[in-house]
Amino acid sequence: MERRISVQENAIEAPAAGPIGSSWRDQLRQAVRDPDDLIDLLELPEELRSGARMAAEMFPLVVPQAFLSRIRRGDPDDPLLRQVLPIDAETGPAPAGFSSDPVGEEGASKAAGMLQKYHGRALLIVAGVCAVACRYCFRRDYPYDETPSGLAEWQPALKVIAESPDIEEIILSGGDPLMRSDEWLAELVAQLEAIPHVRRLRIHTRLPIVIPDRVTDGLLTLLSTTRFAPTVVVHANHPAEIDEACGAALLRLVKAGVPVLNQCVLLRGVNDDVSALADLSRALLDVRVMPYYMSQLDPVAGAAHFEVSKERGLEIIAELRKQLPGFGVPRYVQEVIGAAHKVEVQSGCS
Repeated sequence: MERRISVQENAIEAPAAGPIGSSWRDQLRQAVRDPDDLIDLLELPEELRSGARMAAEMFPLVVPQAFLSRIRRGDPDDPLLRQVLPIDAETGPAPAGFSSDPVGEEGASKAAGMLQKYHGRALLIVAGVCAVACRYCFRRDYPYDETPSGLAEWQPALKVIAESPDIEEIILSGGDPLMRSDEWLAELVAQLEAIPHVRRLRIHTRLPIVIPDRVTDGLLTLLSTTRFAPTVVVHANHPAEIDEACGAALLRLVKAGVPVLNQCVLLRGVNDDVSALADLSRALLDVRVMPYYMSQLDPVAGAAHFEVSKERGLEIIAELRKQLPGFGVPRYVQEVIGAAHKVEVQSGCS
């Protein structure tokens, strides 16, 4: 069986770049990475074991304890478990329309680690690892080994940005950019701040959801003192992800003056019902986070079992509009290769 390039395999040694022993780093080191351990800890059915082992060989398992603690023991249908448990459905041939590059990033590279698909903004892949391996990740097969690691290696991308006056916004992505230390991020941001036409900074991250302690004083200082207008976009798919610690971390960001938005992905067996998504919006609004996007699944090979029809997605949005204030209803969008922006899903969308 061909083994795919994995988000976890180009593991930057970011945990060694900052202060050893800090709480969120300890939690990264203690994350569950063995599918047998996950099945044993959660008392899951034995028949899941062989499929989990096989799928984890293709795309490794990573689940931090803070996220694991929110998963119901003994329930293979738990919506949080479904997001992280490797299963045999990932290992078969990809159906038509599913690929290793579902959003057309191969043609969007402008420099090592830099992607630009949309006017006015550029995306930097600043880390090749995540704190949790979401089984539906659209970058399961991204060639992270080709992206820069040390700050010195980012100079070509920074030069392209400096020579592109139309770029007003930089998006830090990955992997997860918050796998980098606060000090590393501060140095990169300082170099970006030296480019006069860059005005805004966006950070796309799942770490405040899965390891809330990642919202450190150092991160808050960085975001509240930069000359940029920063925005943090987090990723929660189900209301059970927003526990007390997670909600407190999100509130810390907001109270530091940082707008926080949430993107969820519509996933079969996770949140493809009105009550789950309505409760997710309520939980987010309670901690001053705006429900931003509900994204159609990006058709990445290995994740077809998560797909929900667009017709069902539109039905869910219609029901959410009846239950929530307008600002609590996320926009239902999809990535279309070659489009100038994310495309709103509407009736009849292909």
